[in-house]
Amino acid sequence: MNTKINSKLKAIGMFVLLFIVVQACKKQVKSTETNSGEAAQVAAPFFKLSLAQWSLHKYVNEEKGSPFNFASQAKEMGFEGLEYVNHLYAKEIEALGFETVIDSLQTLSTKYGLQNVLIMIDGEGDLASPDVAVRDQAVENHKKWVDAAQKLGCHSIRVNTFGTNDPALWVPSVVDGLQKLSIYAATKNINVLCENHGWLSSDVPVLMDAIAKVNMENCGTLPDFGNWCVKRKDGAIWGDCLEEYSDKYKGIEMMLTKAKAVSAKAYDFDANGNETTLDFPRIIQLVKNAGYTGYIGVEYEGDRLSEQEGISAIRDLLLKSAKGVQ
Repeated sequence: MNTKINSKLKAIGMFVLLFIVVQACKKQVKSTETNSGEAAQVAAPFFKLSLAQWSLHKYVNEEKGSPFNFASQAKEMGFEGLEYVNHLYAKEIEALGFETVIDSLQTLSTKYGLQNVLIMIDGEGDLASPDVAVRDQAVENHKKWVDAAQKLGCHSIRVNTFGTNDPALWVPSVVDGLQKLSIYAATKNINVLCENHGWLSSDVPVLMDAIAKVNMENCGTLPDFGNWCVKRKDGAIWGDCLEEYSDKYKGIEMMLTKAKAVSAKAYDFDANGNETTLDFPRIIQLVKNAGYTGYIGVEYEGDRLSEQEGISAIRDLLLKSAKGVQ
């Protein structure tokens, strides 16, 4: 009788011990999963990363690579979003047709699971021209890209606003051009964004005055970390810079009040991976302070590194800078 009782007690004891061990393991696994989740949450930046196709313009223009490889290249480098440059598809549009190109980009972005963010528009006329006929034609030229942005699932197009370097002429002209295009874009749920892209668009107080006068929710800004030249040699749009906007950090802070996209441009890096002309941690703190949580586009425009090396350097610097924000 005692032997049977002892056997039962041993069996019960083993069962209890086994139960305790299993529960302890479950707690350990749960704790590990929680810690991993917390670590991932801490490691994730407050923004998402997109790749600006201009970072690969040498690949397309000089190496004669296909711009249709953009989605696969961005996916391989770990990006979540795509920012297209329209004129990199000029030959493809001529050969295949506009709609076929846009359909192909949609198919490829879906294939690689990437979000189409915006399209940078160049070569479609001057939205800030003092000549109303030129300005109106530019508005018409941009409309097909608004349609394309909608089809791709982008939230915005980026436009150029060179016009003239005379603020008295530029402000009313650019306000008119932006209003006309933004009215159309609003019917497609697309934003029209002005980048600091040279001339008066890089003179931030003048630009922000124009945006305020447009006074439309879907007309905003795309602050670029670079592009601060307000005057170039011989009045050229591009080329040697004679004068830059006085305070790029104040300029970025002002533009962030109306920002719907952000462009992290960089040119070169020191031995520690920091940009040699731009204080990335300072800028990322400004972005965080503004409450911006959307995509930040990586745009490499240097010469020393290869395009892929430059892209990786900007991406890594953005992630490192995000860790230091408060």
